[in-house]
Parts: sequence; C-alpha cells; structure tokens
Amino acid sequence: MHSSLTLSQSLDIPTVDTYLQELAAIQQTGSKRVAILGSRHVPITHQNMIELMSYALVEAGNSILTSGATGTNSAVIRGAMRANANLLTVILPQSLSRQPLESRKQLENVMHLVENSENDAMSLAEASLICNQEIISRCQQLVCFAFHDSVTLLKTCQDAEEQHKVVTLFYLD
Repeated sequence: MHSSLTLSQSLDIPTVDTYLQELAAIQQTGSKRVAILGSRHVPITHQNMIELMSYALVEAGNSILTSGATGTNSAVIRGAMRANANLLTVILPQSLSRQPLESRKQLENVMHLVENSENDAMSLAEASLICNQEIISRCQQLVCFAFHDSVTLLKTCQDAEEQHKVVTLFYLD
C-alpha cells in the first residue's frame, strides 16, 4: 500500500476547508461560546478593559467560559456576572478549596462552577493545562491575554488553533 502526502500536508499549510471554517466562525451572527483566559499578573487598567469586554460579550448574548484565577479570569467573571450570571461558566483546574481566599469569595457566587478535584494532587501548572483543554473543547472562540513567556497560555492558544478555533491573542508585554 502506497501513501503519499500532498504539499499542504507535508508543510502543514492550512487547507481551504480550514480557512472556510474560520471564516464561517468569524461571520457567525448568533451567540457564541467564547473562552477568555489570561495571566494572573494583569495591571488594573487592563483588568478594567477585560471586564468591560466580558460584559459587552455577554450583553450581546454570548456565553463566556473562563477559569477561576485572579487577574484576567477575575475580571472576566466580574464583567459576565454584571451582565448575566447565567451565561458564565467557570471551570477550575482543581477544587474550590485549593483556590486562593480572594478567588473563593468571588467564585461562591458563580452559578455554573465546575471543580476538578481529581487534579488536586497535581501541580497547578499541570492542572491548568488540563483545565484549559476542557475550556477550549467547549468553546468556539478563544480570547487570551498573555505574556511572551506565558508557557501554559501560549500552549493553550496553539492547541485551540489546532482544533480550528478562532483565537485572538493579546500580548501584555
């Protein structure tokens, strides 16, 4: 049996189908499932903009997925909760009890909260990678706020692109 690769397969060039899928996702006018992830270390001015973006996306009827950390995720939660708490889902990398106290207070008010207590024995980095995989598997689009050395977040963006998700990556540095 003979197997051959086309030029686009051997060079890993996106196919026309990939471009058409991305174009359809961008042009979709109905509500979307948008994941917003990002660094814990975000200046307050950036947090305010992220909160406003989250609020606007929910006001437009989109569902938001995020995780439960401080910084970016906390701003996303504030914005979504202000607009419509029912359209927010927060997926934690570990159990609620493993979250910092400041995060727990905010997370106690989230209606759709998913805990991953089976990851409690893992390092936060390992659990976060798994959590981010779950988040991108549930979304149509990913918005990410990262630094150039944010290994976990950049890996998440790469994985989302490989799954043909629309990815918007903002660098904070």
